[in-house]
Amino acid sequence: MITPRIILASTSRYRAELLGRLLTDFERRSPGTDEAPLPDETPGERALRLAVAKAEAVAAAESGALVIGSDQVAELDGRVLDKPGTAEVARAQLAASSGRDVYFQTAVCLVDTRPGHQRIATALDQTRVGFRLLATEEIARYVERESPLDCAGSFKCEGLGISLFERIETDDPTALVGLPLIALARLLRNAGIAIP
Repeated sequence: MITPRIILASTSRYRAELLGRLLTDFERRSPGTDEAPLPDETPGERALRLAVAKAEAVAAAESGALVIGSDQVAELDGRVLDKPGTAEVARAQLAASSGRDVYFQTAVCLVDTRPGHQRIATALDQTRVGFRLLATEEIARYVERESPLDCAGSFKCEGLGISLFERIETDDPTALVGLPLIALARLLRNAGIAIP
């Protein structure tokens, strides 16, 4: 059997680094999808919708490939915490999260463009992050040192951000970084890819 091309529908270096744990040979494409939320959409619904949209956007131009899309939505008290973009917003998000639980919905989608195969498979992981009480100075030092401006929730758990937490509750620790590898490995195996 010929191994199909595998394409990550993402420009995220974090997702590429994670996928590199499972696969040595894959391509990357920018999905160029609109990530605006829809009215009355839950964080989990938004994450799944965007993961599918990203994978389908890239898959539309590919034949005989497996395309992976993923998205993550962070939520504090029903309010979405988007990527902060600025240090000021990052500090405000972390101050709001201090002593609280933040929920991360991380979705993955695999679109199979090979003839005769299951078209779309998805999975959704929920991770609960318990922040410890954070002093204003700690938040400022963290944002200055790690500059988590492109991260939902304003931290990098794979780096210094881990020091901000009391606990992480999840079925898949890689989901918090942005790509749930346990679920993705299952989807790839179901599609006939040998993992490991």
